[in-house]
Amino acid sequence: MRLVAWNCNMALERKFAALMRLQPDIAVISECAEPSRLFERMRPEGLAGDPVWIGRNPRKGLAIFGFNGHEVRLAEGFAHGLRYIAPVRVSGKASCNLLAAWAQNASAGVTRKMQLGPLRRALARYRPFLEGADAIVAGDLNNNVIWHRPGWRINHGVAVATLARYGLVSAYHAMRGEAQGNEREPTLFWRDRIKDGPTYHIDYVFLPERWLPHLRELVIGSYEEWCGSGLSDHAPVIADIAFPL
Repeated sequence: MRLVAWNCNMALERKFAALMRLQPDIAVISECAEPSRLFERMRPEGLAGDPVWIGRNPRKGLAIFGFNGHEVRLAEGFAHGLRYIAPVRVSGKASCNLLAAWAQNASAGVTRKMQLGPLRRALARYRPFLEGADAIVAGDLNNNVIWHRPGWRINHGVAVATLARYGLVSAYHAMRGEAQGNEREPTLFWRDRIKDGPTYHIDYVFLPERWLPHLRELVIGSYEEWCGSGLSDHAPVIADIAFPL
């Protein structure tokens, strides 16, 4: 199964060919318009059933697409107050639970730093979902341990530790042998979208630790193809997992 997590920076209908070149089985797409806008232009080849989409702005939400026999559906118990985090059941050639996330950490100004943040609240809310079956957490988590300060509750390190208690580890860090906060490959080329400008690693795929021997490849898309070309300010995270486990 190939899982792609990408913040497309809106207008996916103009960028879908680039996504399809990755040949995803599951795609978690942040800042994605409501899929009917995409389907006005084309019906993606290989799409298995309807995608999951959540959000309030029809031009900018969170979408999960299933391809090549992998179907996705929103799980029961979806918490509408966690607007851009979706518990999704994946079924078909590979079956698992998927917590897809576009973490909206930037709202509420400085006071947000004293709050848990959407991801940490979601990890508590969806604990039975994550522990009840093999699970993946993937998407734009909009955070990194480099930003933590004493007293701030919006703490990525705590989220990583919570995921570890659930048996989940970051595919990138496991494959690269790098520590959280010391990532050499960014996923966000912020502000000016230039290669030597501000860059951060804020997009992740967390997998069950027992899957690591079956993780064939973990790739971060290149600046040239995804950002320098004008597609987005984010590069995709691409994880290839060999099934059956």
